Amino acid sequence: MRPFGTTIFAEMSALAVRTGAVNLGQGFPDTDGPPEMLAAAAQALAGGANQYPPLAGIPALRHAIVEHEQRFWGLARDPDTEVVVTAGATEAVAAAILALCEPGDEVVCFEPYYDSYAASITLAGAVRRPVTLRPGPDGRYAFDEAELRAAFGPRTRLVLLNTPHNPTGKVFTPAELALIADLCQRHDTYAVTDEVYEHLVFDAPHTPLAGLPGMRERTLRISSAGKTFSCTGWKVGWATGPARLVSAVLRVKQFLTFVNAAPLQPAVAVALRLPDAYFTGFTATLRANRDRLVAGLTAAGFGVLPSEGTYFVTADIRPLGGTDGVEFCRELPGRAGVVAVPTQVFYDHQDAGRHLIRFAFCKRAEVIDDAVDRLRKLA
Repeated sequence: MRPFGTTIFAEMSALAVRTGAVNLGQGFPDTDGPPEMLAAAAQALAGGANQYPPLAGIPALRHAIVEHEQRFWGLARDPDTEVVVTAGATEAVAAAILALCEPGDEVVCFEPYYDSYAASITLAGAVRRPVTLRPGPDGRYAFDEAELRAAFGPRTRLVLLNTPHNPTGKVFTPAELALIADLCQRHDTYAVTDEVYEHLVFDAPHTPLAGLPGMRERTLRISSAGKTFSCTGWKVGWATGPARLVSAVLRVKQFLTFVNAAPLQPAVAVALRLPDAYFTGFTATLRANRDRLVAGLTAAGFGVLPSEGTYFVTADIRPLGGTDGVEFCRELPGRAGVVAVPTQVFYDHQDAGRHLIRFAFCKRAEVIDDAVDRLRKLA
């Protein structure tokens, strides 16, 4: 683990505190989640739900997760054998990789990727086989089919897929998902899908890979409460899938955190059962925030790339004379009083993303406006 130092998120957030800059780097909201959820958490705390919950998660939450997947994605699960509650999606991803991979196994993933993916693959003694997402003529990120096919081989153990995708804001298309599903079946590999932004889609529908023909029995689907309900500090996530894969995750999880968030689990169960109006309203707010930030970044001179989902939009710094994202982001607080994150650190092939940086728009409108006003200094 020597190559893994302090994360870029910690570095940039510390820079924001030190300089008083507006932090559009780390992806956490600056508002609380739905009041029904917060009230349920307070009630659970006062009601004594403060000891170890069951290893797989409390029954109420497991049932709510199953209902949620059926309601929104048409996926049928057994709450007793096909769901495990985890300490956020990050633990679910780590536990899945540790459970399914042996040393020397290969993991196909798409770069840029969330930084914990590389660390988890390394902890398992496995090998990354990254496939690069590149902006096309329309600015939308896509991968080369030949490159993806070439990434599969006799040691391929699983595909790690994040859609909607952080940091690019890409939503994988049905055709792309169908190709991934076909390759998984041809090579008899598993899929681990990180779908924490499942409800934060703006321009294209989200399709779970597990719902495609032949994929239910080979896919672990991961999500969490943090993004959908603006409670990133709660660290309540889950993995769902066939019982044999969930059991493998459970055996690893018990030696990582064992259990977590006892009084918060009942509250997440309440949140998952909120009416459709909550989910559509939340998405609409994030879409408006995206449009607000995109307009401001464009006016400031950035080359802004489309964001179809997530909390994030990426921007090309070359129109402003930038050539290196890390250098640009370290200087940006002094130049404009705003913090962003360089995306090159999420690539194995860093040159592909050296000119790109990421901004988060999961902030109050007035915070985005303040950031945009500051960034006008760059124009």
